[in-house]
Amino acid sequence: MRTIILHKHFEKRYSKLSQKVKESFKKRRNIFIDDGENPILSIHMLHGEYGDCLSFNVTGDIRVVYKEIKKDIFVFIDIGSHSELYS
Repeated sequence: MRTIILHKHFEKRYSKLSQKVKESFKKRRNIFIDDGENPILSIHMLHGEYGDCLSFNVTGDIRVVYKEIKKDIFVFIDIGSHSELYS
């Protein structure tokens, strides 16, 4: 089973999200834990500032930035819209 650690920056950004987005996140987080290869997540490698990280989709525009620090241990680093994260 996968373990998730929440970075303080992630927690701060998450606390400001709408309840609807938080619910969507919880659903996608559970998919990530149970089946990290599920295509609904649209997992992809990032470049630039987040070059050593990956991302998955929560909604059409909301993404989670994360990285694997050990086998099956992941740190969720950031969450936000595409423009908030990558601009």
